[in-house]
Amino acid sequence: MTPSPERLDAGSPYPLGATFDGLGVNFAVFSANAERIDLCLFDPSGRKELARYPLPECTDEVWHGYLPDARPGQLYGFRAYGAYAPEQGHRFNPNKLLLDPYARRLAGQLRWTDALHGYHVGSPRADLSFDRRDSAPAMPKSVVTADAFDWEGDRRPNTPWSETVIYEAHVKGLTALLEEVGPKDRGTFAALSHPKVIDHLKRLGVTALELLPVHAFTQDRFLQERGLSNYWGYNTLAFFAPEARYLASGSHDEFRLAVRRLHASGIEVILDVVYNHTAEGSEMGPTLSLRGLDNATYYRLVADNPRHCINDTGTGNSLNMASARVIQMVADSLRYWAQSFRVDGFRFDLGVTLGREGDAGFSPGAAFFDVLRQDPVLGRLKLISEPWDIGPGGYQLGHHPPSFAEWNDKFRDTTRRFWRGDAGQRADLAARLSGSGDLFDRRARRPWASINMLTAHDGMTLQDVVSYDGRHNEANGENGQDGHSENYSRNWGAEGPTEDDAILAQRGRVQRSMLTTLMTALGTPMLLGGDEFGRTQQGNNNAYCQDNAISWFDWTKAASPQGQALAAFTARLIALRKAHPLLRAGAFLYGQEEIAPGVLDIDWFDERGERLSQGDWQNPEGRALVMRRARRLSDGRLELLALALNGAAETLTFALPSEGLTFERLVDSAEPDAAPEQVGQTLDLAGGGAVVLRAVESAA
Repeated sequence: MTPSPERLDAGSPYPLGATFDGLGVNFAVFSANAERIDLCLFDPSGRKELARYPLPECTDEVWHGYLPDARPGQLYGFRAYGAYAPEQGHRFNPNKLLLDPYARRLAGQLRWTDALHGYHVGSPRADLSFDRRDSAPAMPKSVVTADAFDWEGDRRPNTPWSETVIYEAHVKGLTALLEEVGPKDRGTFAALSHPKVIDHLKRLGVTALELLPVHAFTQDRFLQERGLSNYWGYNTLAFFAPEARYLASGSHDEFRLAVRRLHASGIEVILDVVYNHTAEGSEMGPTLSLRGLDNATYYRLVADNPRHCINDTGTGNSLNMASARVIQMVADSLRYWAQSFRVDGFRFDLGVTLGREGDAGFSPGAAFFDVLRQDPVLGRLKLISEPWDIGPGGYQLGHHPPSFAEWNDKFRDTTRRFWRGDAGQRADLAARLSGSGDLFDRRARRPWASINMLTAHDGMTLQDVVSYDGRHNEANGENGQDGHSENYSRNWGAEGPTEDDAILAQRGRVQRSMLTTLMTALGTPMLLGGDEFGRTQQGNNNAYCQDNAISWFDWTKAASPQGQALAAFTARLIALRKAHPLLRAGAFLYGQEEIAPGVLDIDWFDERGERLSQGDWQNPEGRALVMRRARRLSDGRLELLALALNGAAETLTFALPSEGLTFERLVDSAEPDAAPEQVGQTLDLAGGGAVVLRAVESAA
């Protein structure tokens, strides 16, 4: 039965959120500008407000109160009183029920209605008007929780960055069509650790599973009106609460158990997180949580007109990382996921936005980065940034601080352009293959800081990169105009599916060559889930709203002979990377160290076996490249590892730079099933083909 004292006890300003201590619940919420905040209690259905209490104390701008005898499972929300003065940045409206920013569970779904807005939608005064309707019936409710899980015996894999291979996937898309999983569990956290999933990841050899957003998120109104949905989840509603759609039983322990099982299999879990903006959108958006609690503190506002949000994210708002309390909220959220769910790292969506303070622009010394790097918990995890946003100076690839890795879109674009036959790509590809030191070699960073990728959730799949000349996003309802217009893709003779054997053979060879490029480059490889068996999105390069077969893994394709063959080839490449340290060097290589007379630590040749001159590098029609790396084994013998790439249309004969040693062909994208074998001093390599070779000096 819900307790109903006359008033709340004073409670404590720390910790923020709703904290059960065994006897009752302490509620604490930050607002620097509110004049009063009420706690609202609801019945288990969330439809009836049972009681309303003013939080009795405010300490250091944290409003707090203690409710004796309250228990986990209690539904609640806040109402904040203060000035409704949008022209000053304030949007307090106590008629709007607000989610606790620290809520660890939500009950119910957001139901879109104009009553969610703090202003009267349609008024001539727009957001300067004031809406008095109660939004509670349309709002999900915050839920008091008590987290307890037996982590005894769990060990984080702690895979070194230099040995990491990331697999990016969507919680639902990964298992929505997996028949081995029970219907109730498909597309949920419970299915993540199904033996079929874990066996697949282990056979591939990947070391980390990176999941698209799992924080509770909204289903955008404009998408619902078009019969679509927010599939990817980049519109966060609650930074501490797991998305309820991914819970088969409703228990958060589903995710904890999945993490524990993945850890037991040596696989880390990385979360894609969205702290650059929230689901409240621009100043014309709804009032759901932060906007109603303290709009002027939580969001970056235009300095000379604080009625308007700064929109460096393209979503309408940007969180204010110049506020200590906002940074605290983000750090507390990250720490919660790291400790309560034991995840191993985070990928920060639009990470540049997090490095902006006020009007100063991006800075690698921004407080957000400093807080994470010094944190005894977060500073030990894998931290990855998406190094761009749409704000001024928003492209910051290579400019993040040490301890952060970054998505390297230059690797993606250069690799695609080289393999589709574009002119003038040889020099840039060499830079990408050698770890992109031109971008990352500063402040003692290492090659692992470059997250090398061919594809990601945002864009075409690898199968589509070799099957379509252009995007095909008609299903998104935006006349095919959304998504990137330039994908550096090529259909090789037919747009989309074909039965032409010659085209299929060329597509397969280029796919394998691109995967070979990815797995032999210095840096951290990231594989888009499904690329290993030819997953297609039918040419859609912006499937953010496609919660259907366009986005879901087709496991029948994975079981087909073609899918199994490509997966086996991918696994072979990953195993090769693990077996040969020269493929994952811990430092940048510039060809300045002589390993043996005339043999440099890294060197570059053309198909004639000659070192590339300055003129050769500048030759736009040069489409053949051999990268050779060298080292001394522990017994003193010389080891050479070479990657030969033929970006030309025709077969080329390569003279191999073997230094008198005998090369063994380890992998050939043109002959994917060929066993390792010795080759002579020359090698015929098909157009669009890639070969990995190794030579070792004989023992004395």
